[in-house]
Amino acid sequence: MLPTSAIAALCEKFPLITELMALQPLSWFNPRIAPAAEALHDVGLTADDVAQASARLARFAPYLAKAFPETQASGGVIESPVVPLPAMQAALGMTSGQLWLKQDSHLPISGSIKARGGIYEVLKHAETLALDAGLLKEGDDYSVLASDAVRAFFGQYAIAVGSTGNLGLSIGIMSARLGFRATVHMSADARQWKKDKLRSHGVTVVEYATDYSVAVEAGRRQAENDPTCHFVDDENSHDLFLGYAVAGQRLKAQFAASGVAVDAAHPLFVYLPCGVGGGPGGVAFGLKLAFGDAVHCVFVEPTHSPCMLLGVHTGLHEGISVQEIGIDNVTAADGLAVGRPSGFVGRAMQRLIDGYATVTDEELYRLLATLEQTQGWRLEPSAVAGFAGIQPVLAAPQYQQHLETATHLVWGTGGSMVPEQEMAAYVARGRALLAAGAA
Repeated sequence: MLPTSAIAALCEKFPLITELMALQPLSWFNPRIAPAAEALHDVGLTADDVAQASARLARFAPYLAKAFPETQASGGVIESPVVPLPAMQAALGMTSGQLWLKQDSHLPISGSIKARGGIYEVLKHAETLALDAGLLKEGDDYSVLASDAVRAFFGQYAIAVGSTGNLGLSIGIMSARLGFRATVHMSADARQWKKDKLRSHGVTVVEYATDYSVAVEAGRRQAENDPTCHFVDDENSHDLFLGYAVAGQRLKAQFAASGVAVDAAHPLFVYLPCGVGGGPGGVAFGLKLAFGDAVHCVFVEPTHSPCMLLGVHTGLHEGISVQEIGIDNVTAADGLAVGRPSGFVGRAMQRLIDGYATVTDEELYRLLATLEQTQGWRLEPSAVAGFAGIQPVLAAPQYQQHLETATHLVWGTGGSMVPEQEMAAYVARGRALLAAGAA
């Protein structure tokens, strides 16, 4: 924690910090937002980079369909549905626009948004090794990678990652299936069932009694000491970022197929749960490439872990953590329990994200119970955070003109793999909070 005098100086310069320290939900809209045509240059990556990532995933589709039978119906494409939420919309008191859910909670293989970036980075690394070794050549059917001989080849190499849970699942499951020696360094807030699931796939899980940043550093050190080890850097990886960004054009196609217009007169508001920032940042980049200024992205973080808001608002990015201003980074939203943001994402996206909101754990439970009651969908606490960004947008003066024709999309980031008993406990707690509020 910073000295009291340093915190006081920060609060004087940035009064919002005082509000963050009070742990009450708030919103902040970005005064530095800029036209997409201008601000996309901040990222250092291009539409061509995203197109190459999309093409790589298409090359791997035959392998994925063979290695993971649950992807056969989609031809090896890892993608989630987008569904309307009319009953949830009514429950939230939304009288204008349309509310939708992007069900990354139901992505195959690892059941969360991390199946996008995490799996993509592992596949890219595997492709590079296989091409260099002559096990693949241009035009090959990538299902050849499912052989025992190729698995033995990949077994000479290791992959490591630090994670609060869901990224570890995607990296670990994919790496182990290919044959890599996989190690996931997991922070104290990671759920036991996620550790158990990884171990059941043959992944080495190293547990820490401290938070996410310590787990990441441990993974980084492992890779530095092992020339055969590839470290997946959730804070700085361009490959992770590009894997997430592929979602933009895919969503554009899904909305077009559903007859949903997205343009200046029909704006799209997308609400993304945010931890270290890689997943929501990459998705937002892809959305800006796909929809330009017609899409408005809002990041939502727990009141106890508002690291991206803190970093972008102050301009300090990874140079400040929530713990340094006395916030404990303890939240039921395990996937969002991050104290220090990605400096890469913060700087790359600081003129492309419209706003930020924070949400209490109690509200997360109420939201997940409301979603279950109204629509029958069960998501984990962190995955419903996006819903908390809706009311601040509806109240913001700058968005009033086209709210009647707007589309609101909450990115549901995980939950389909949560064990039934644990999910039932989430829902029961949410229902109890709803009942207490109604009493």
